[in-house]
Amino acid sequence: MLHRRAWLGWLAGTAGGLLPAVASAGQPPPLMLAKVYRAGMPLADYWVSEKLDGSRGYWDGRKLWTRGGEQVFAPPWFTAGWPAQPMDGEIWGGRGQFQKTVSTVRQQQPRDEAWRGLRFMVFDLPTQGGPFTERLTVLNGLLLQVDSPWARPVAQSRIASHAALMEMMHTVVAGGGEGLVLHRGSAPYKAERTDDLLKVKPFDDADARVVGYLPGKGKYAGLTGALEVETPEGQRFRIGSGLTDALRHRPPAVGKWVSYRYRGQTDAGLPRFATYLRERPDLD
Repeated sequence: MLHRRAWLGWLAGTAGGLLPAVASAGQPPPLMLAKVYRAGMPLADYWVSEKLDGSRGYWDGRKLWTRGGEQVFAPPWFTAGWPAQPMDGEIWGGRGQFQKTVSTVRQQQPRDEAWRGLRFMVFDLPTQGGPFTERLTVLNGLLLQVDSPWARPVAQSRIASHAALMEMMHTVVAGGGEGLVLHRGSAPYKAERTDDLLKVKPFDDADARVVGYLPGKGKYAGLTGALEVETPEGQRFRIGSGLTDALRHRPPAVGKWVSYRYRGQTDAGLPRFATYLRERPDLD
């Protein structure tokens, strides 16, 4: 009975004017972005789920898009029967399958075999009114009605304390997962970076765009010594740690996005001890 009430609630919301927000090529979709959890932040109003290490996806009711605003050319059978309701989620191929997932998502001629290993794991309804707790009920009911094997809801639960949260995070990471995500239950969907959405990981990480290179010295003479990168806020710094010999011979091209981990920030707001993680072609 619960899923039927959720379905009717979605119909009522749509009738009330919450129409699908159709995206367009080259224009990033209006997504809620996460800040970083810090010990001591109140947890009573948050839902917790695994942070899926895939490619962020936005279904606008007709087409699937990347976080950067590129259309995803999934096979027609993959999105068949999906609702006209916009959905925010992660295109996911399982733990440890990030590179394979991103490679599949970027193909303009989709291969059925590769796509059969992926799922669109949905965690929010951007145009659905109300707080997250209510949207979650609608989301579960909506996907139950759609009954698509390729679009599934992300499992959400409550967490009692910081200690319980850390235990859950370490269990997920030990199993090959990336970390956790917290959604504030009372929060509306806002297309901005906000404390209503928090990522919980064993280290801080972020993304930056490659803008240049610094030459190597000593045993790295003639190779790339460090990447010069720029954050979305326009701050520039260098990443030298974490570069393999192969990357020093052939570094990510200028204009490409990369992920890095770090430990806190300097007084100037720059990351301390930045270490290269990987390329992020899903953000290009």
